Amino acid sequence: MSGLQPPLDHYRSRVESALETLLPNSEPHTLHLAMRYATLDGGKRVRATLTYLTGSLFEQSEPSLDAAAAAIEMVHAYSLIHDDLPAMDDDDLRRGKPTTHIKFDEATAILAGDALQTLAFEILAANSEIEQRARLNQITELAQASGSVGMVGGQMIDIEATGQQQSLKQLQQMHAMKTGALIRAAVRLGYLASGNATRQQQQALDLYAESIGLAFQIRDDILDIESDTETLGKPQGSDLAANKSTYPALLGLDGAKAMAATLHQQALEALDIFDEKADPLRNLSSYIIDRIQ
Repeated sequence: MSGLQPPLDHYRSRVESALETLLPNSEPHTLHLAMRYATLDGGKRVRATLTYLTGSLFEQSEPSLDAAAAAIEMVHAYSLIHDDLPAMDDDDLRRGKPTTHIKFDEATAILAGDALQTLAFEILAANSEIEQRARLNQITELAQASGSVGMVGGQMIDIEATGQQQSLKQLQQMHAMKTGALIRAAVRLGYLASGNATRQQQQALDLYAESIGLAFQIRDDILDIESDTETLGKPQGSDLAANKSTYPALLGLDGAKAMAATLHQQALEALDIFDEKADPLRNLSSYIIDRIQ
């Protein structure tokens, strides 16, 4: 964890600055205020950090990656707004503050999420720091990762599975779509910016992303049991209350921790083809399975 903290802090600050600039602050004021409320001053910025770190492996400058890092954080923020709505998880707390529909109202929250999603693609399309082909590839990747075969599809499966017992295979597939697709996209946006990643490098980074994406969700499930609402910044025990299948429920707490450790090792092995320049990505995998919120 200690090896990651300086770059994590740096990239969190950098993407926060990019978001501050890119998010509108004009009429309609209420809508734009809600978008800024949901996106700024909160979150670990793991996805943005993944984009910066992966791009740096291929000599991409930070300015050339700002648009992709901001775009993926906007899509993530939109997904959280909608996830918290009464029709979804009906949560009142996110990142230690009232959820967007509680702070404003339900209609404003829906529109803020919609606007964040479309703004993300506008920002990618307008990024003159990279080649047009790279921009198109990034747009395609983020669209697929956040759509019906990715994050939104995973959310639909999650809704349909509430109150039902899922198998481990079903749970993994759901989270590969709901959480993992956007984490993999964060990595892909980094290497797509250059267009120079070999097929072998892409496959290695995809395996790394898939491993940490699943480990991230397992750690979330563990924290839902072991942590508390104040530390998490969102309601503790919400999965149990909603009668959702989780990794600890299927594997036991020790089994879930063992699976996360195995995925961490798999992520490290996937990066074997890279030199020490990939150490920050290795450290990020450690952070994911050790984090306390």
